[in-house]
Amino acid sequence: MGPEILQVAQEKVLLIQMRMKAAQDRQKNYADAKRKELKFLVGDNAFLKIAPMRGVIRFGKRGKLSPRFIGPFEVLRYVADLSHILSYEPLQLKADLSYEETPIQILDHKQQVLQNRTISYVKGLWNNHGIQEALWEKEGEMQMEYPHLFDDSGKF
Repeated sequence: MGPEILQVAQEKVLLIQMRMKAAQDRQKNYADAKRKELKFLVGDNAFLKIAPMRGVIRFGKRGKLSPRFIGPFEVLRYVADLSHILSYEPLQLKADLSYEETPIQILDHKQQVLQNRTISYVKGLWNNHGIQEALWEKEGEMQMEYPHLFDDSGKF
């Protein structure tokens, strides 16, 4: 009952894996037969397929009546521009593949006036993000967690 059962189970698992691989390959061949590589030239018109999302109203239609394709759009020539190149700094990952987000500086502050109180917010620049990704956070929470960003008077 010991090693024989393990040997039989291992053989069954291998058989199942081989049959699943054969079925996947067969389905891939069926799908690839219907696909064709499209090539567009400058000046051609093309429609873009949009993925349907449940509950989203696109172009004033919902559900089955929402369009599957939008367009036509004219194919343009791409002109290389150095401003399109993204620069990044590699993240310092920990052993568990996580990284720490810490604010670098406070960029701005604002106050939101509600009916009976005022809430102060600060816009913080975080270490792995650009200025366009700066987030508005509550000033009190930021001051408690990151007091080094504020001077002695409590302002940034």
